[in-house]
Amino acid sequence: MLRHTPLLIVLLCLVACAANPYLDGSKPHRTGDKFSNVYPHPEKAGFWRWKWEQWRDGLPNKPAGGYYFEPARTDSTLLRTNKRVTTVTWIGHATVLLQTAGVSVLTDPQFSERASPVQFAGPKRVVPATPALADLPHIDAVLVSHDHYDHLDVASVVALSKQPGGSPRFFAGLGTKAWFAALGITDVVELDWWQQVEFRGLDLHFVPVQHWSKRTLTDENQRLWGGWVVRQPVFSFYFAGDTGYSMDFADVGKRFGGFDLAAIPIGGYEPRWFMKVMHVNPEESVRIHRDVKSRVSLGVHWGTFDGLTDESLYEPPKVLAAEARKAGLKEGEFFVLRHGETRSMTRQ
Repeated sequence: MLRHTPLLIVLLCLVACAANPYLDGSKPHRTGDKFSNVYPHPEKAGFWRWKWEQWRDGLPNKPAGGYYFEPARTDSTLLRTNKRVTTVTWIGHATVLLQTAGVSVLTDPQFSERASPVQFAGPKRVVPATPALADLPHIDAVLVSHDHYDHLDVASVVALSKQPGGSPRFFAGLGTKAWFAALGITDVVELDWWQQVEFRGLDLHFVPVQHWSKRTLTDENQRLWGGWVVRQPVFSFYFAGDTGYSMDFADVGKRFGGFDLAAIPIGGYEPRWFMKVMHVNPEESVRIHRDVKSRVSLGVHWGTFDGLTDESLYEPPKVLAAEARKAGLKEGEFFVLRHGETRSMTRQ
C-alpha cells in the first residue's frame, strides 16, 4: 500500500480550485458558476436521508468475516515487456491498464488503502491494488474521468509522476490542471467535451457522461467530468468513468461508430432512489454497452472499496450476468475480470 500523503500536500490540493476561468456563457455545459450535464435530469439530493437509512437499517449488510476476493497472479514481467499485443488489465474499481500499440495507458489511478481525503477513515479496500503501483510497466498516459476520491488519488498520481523513466502525461477535464499543479505535476493536458488530442499514435477524445465533481465543500462541479475514447487504426477503446444513464452514450456511439472494447461501471448503484442520477446499475450498463456499440465490454467500478454504496460487493457481476442473458448478449460479450487479471484483446 502507499504511504500516507503529507497533510500539507493534501491541503494544497484542497485549495487548488480558485475562480473558474473555463466557464463560458456561450456553451450550455459551462454557463453560470459551474459545469453541468448535457441532458436534463433530477437534482441529486438526499445524502443525509441515505445516511439515516443506513444507520436505521444497519446497511450496508456485510458477510460474516468480511469480503474476500482472490486476485489473479499478474505477470508483471509480461506487462513490462509487452510492446505488441493489445491487453486490458483490471487493477480494481475504475483503475484499468490498457496496453495498445506499445503504449501503456492507465485510467483513474487509485492505489491507496482508502478512497478518502484522509487515510484513517473512509471507504476501505477489501483487496489490494493488483498489480501494485511499483509492479506496473512504465505508464505513458493517465486518463482521469473526474476528481472524486475513488477515481483520483493524491498519493497515486504523485507516485506515478515519480516513476522510473519519467512522469506519464496526465489527461483530464477542464479545471483539473490547477489541481495537479498544486502537487508539482505539470505534464497535464485538460480537455473540454468532444475535444481530441494525439499522443504517441493514439487519438484521445474526452466525451460527456452524466456525473459531477467535488473534492471539498467549496469546489462542486468546478472541474469537468467525462469519459474517454482511445483510438488507433486497428483498435478502439471507450472508458465511461463514472456515470448515470443518459443519451450521452447514444451520442458517443453515433459519433464514433462503435468500439472494440468498452470499460463500463456495473457497481455503486444502491439505494436506487439516491444513486440513479449518478451511478448506473447493471441493467443500464448493458444499455450503455449497446448504445456505444462495443464489440465486448468489461465491467468495472465494483468489488474493491467497502462502504461506497449499499449493495453487496459480490452482487454486481451476478446481476450483470442475468441482465446480459435477458438482453440476449452472447457469452463473454460483457465480462468481468478478477483483480489483476489480464486479457488479450486480439480478435479470435
